[in-house]
Amino acid sequence: MTSTTGIQIKTRRPLIGEMIELMSSMRFAIAMLAMIAIAAVIGTVMKQSEATSNYINQFGPFWFEVFDKAGLYAVYSSWWFMLLMTLLVSSTSLCIARNAPKMVRDMRSWRENVREQSLLNFPHRMHWRAPLARAALAQQTAARLADNGYRVKIVERDNGTLLAAKQGGANKFGYIFAHASIVVICVGALFDSDLPIRFQEWVLGKTPFAGSGLIAEVPAKHRLSTANPTFRGNTLIPEGSNSSSALLQRPDGVLIQDLPITINLKKFTIDFYSTGMPKLFASDVEVVDHATGEKVNAVIEVNKPLIFKGLAIYQSSFEDGGSKLKLKGYPMLGTGTQSFELNGEVGGTTPFSDAYTIEWSGFRPFNVENMNNDARAVKQDKSLREALSASLDKHTGSAGRGSLSNELKNVGPSVQYKLRDKTGQAREYQNYMQPMTLDGASVFLAGVRANPSDPFSYLRIPADDEHSVRDWMRLRAALADPSLRAAAAKRYGERAAPQTGDVAAVRAQIEASSEKSLGLFAGDGKVGGFVSISQFLEKVPVEGQEKTAEVFMKILNGSLWELWQVARAKDGLAPVTADEAHGRYLLLATNALSDAFFYGAPVYLQLDEFVEVKASVFQVTRSPGKNIVYFGCALLVLGVFSMFYIRERRLWVWIKDDVEHSGGTEALMAMSTQRKTLDFEREFVTLKEKLPQSA
Repeated sequence: MTSTTGIQIKTRRPLIGEMIELMSSMRFAIAMLAMIAIAAVIGTVMKQSEATSNYINQFGPFWFEVFDKAGLYAVYSSWWFMLLMTLLVSSTSLCIARNAPKMVRDMRSWRENVREQSLLNFPHRMHWRAPLARAALAQQTAARLADNGYRVKIVERDNGTLLAAKQGGANKFGYIFAHASIVVICVGALFDSDLPIRFQEWVLGKTPFAGSGLIAEVPAKHRLSTANPTFRGNTLIPEGSNSSSALLQRPDGVLIQDLPITINLKKFTIDFYSTGMPKLFASDVEVVDHATGEKVNAVIEVNKPLIFKGLAIYQSSFEDGGSKLKLKGYPMLGTGTQSFELNGEVGGTTPFSDAYTIEWSGFRPFNVENMNNDARAVKQDKSLREALSASLDKHTGSAGRGSLSNELKNVGPSVQYKLRDKTGQAREYQNYMQPMTLDGASVFLAGVRANPSDPFSYLRIPADDEHSVRDWMRLRAALADPSLRAAAAKRYGERAAPQTGDVAAVRAQIEASSEKSLGLFAGDGKVGGFVSISQFLEKVPVEGQEKTAEVFMKILNGSLWELWQVARAKDGLAPVTADEAHGRYLLLATNALSDAFFYGAPVYLQLDEFVEVKASVFQVTRSPGKNIVYFGCALLVLGVFSMFYIRERRLWVWIKDDVEHSGGTEALMAMSTQRKTLDFEREFVTLKEKLPQSA
């Protein structure tokens, strides 16, 4: 304001005015967009709405609490993200409210108050004379400008005629549309967010369900009604079954979303590439509307959803639908060899003795692996260090470990399960039904891991002459039986003792060494195998360890051979032939016996028969804000197109009588634009040539 003395006095703008000025500024909007982009990156990198246990396992208790307080497990519904979105919408709305009216007024205005003198200051101007009268030249010039796409207004003045022309005024709609699109998209996203669900949790007392049981028996406080305006849930449906509800994953459980429809899965089809990756999977479904009874049959594929009564049903993935399994169990502890039968169903549990429960977690009818067919011979006289290294190598191996090749092969079905003890601790196992050839040997793979995030380590049980694990199980049980070890040691002493000298004394000494080596390898209730032997050899002086190891391994190999024969004889079987094939089998069996101490299960379960049941996983969504978001995207495209491809041009022509020459008129043309481009320069040159031309 100005005082009576003419001195300028600056007054402080009210705080609300300053805040509005800040929020409607470009720098504030850019800051909000940058922060939202960072939040979107966090939400993309970190999996959202996972189970709490998954986050604890991944980050640990301390960082789990930190990230939980920061709302990083549900970024897009956290209070701070909603605040950022609100500030962005407010800032953009204020920008539109402040600038859009000015832009509309500017588009409608002709800027006809321009003076002749000001036109002389334009860099793009032109002057010419014409023999026509002032009114005639004005009409001719207006027609030529209109022919070039300009809208023209003729304004008569006392000392001349002004032609005001404009083109490309829609350029300013680009600003309005682009900013409005941000508001529209954010509002549409708000409709499709989980804020309505959180509102029901806060106000209506809805709580996630963390238990187990039938969905139909879940209490009402864990269920969302069919009137829920927006949701995104998953439902798993086995072939021949149906579902009328979906599960909405929450950090501490799930919410049951009741659907206004029933989805019947009539058939699930899946096709695979040669690599084992799914090529195509589709579901043949029948959808029934609860309100009208209307039925719709459709085939749902990936990226080809079924849209029905405001619901979108997507083909999300596929799972096992409860395949029926029949397995044969073999004891892995003690001296028992009797196998037994066991039945299971994927997704269910089976009690096993008083100490364990089996949780059937997965079944695959076929597995494509990159196999190694390198038939390298393995020497039986390898040193203990080599044998121990080879044994430990198996603990970190994969199903297809070995020399890399490009041969992909279907190795048959596999079953996956967890063995959980009374304390709740569990180890996960993956066993293949059929033997596979690795490094030239036929072996059964039995995988084990302690944590779901760890890869499986595989125990390689060699296949016997009958392509089964029975001989190895027989040898394992014999190794745990002191009486059979003693019998095997006696046989080895008789075979290995020389026939000269004090035969009885030497035989007794060899027999004692044999029994000791078998006892160490058996572990006798402790960790056995090569680890036990290695611990024993550490007590030997360093200079004699290598020679002692060679002698020890030779005695162990011979003793295990005899133990094998003793075990077969106990079961009424003939001894095996002493040839290279059986020698290699014994070497593999020895490695597997050593690895078995790390298997950590009282039983080995081998898949015998199965009846596969497929299941389809659908994502069912109701997204009322989808069309709003589409409209916002259309506005954004129009806005960007208008701003970048529509150029606003303004042109004025001042026509006055030529007083210096008798008759005729003279004209002054000036042209301006917001962005000077090559196209503008060419258009100016064209108009310079066209406007002065005689009719």
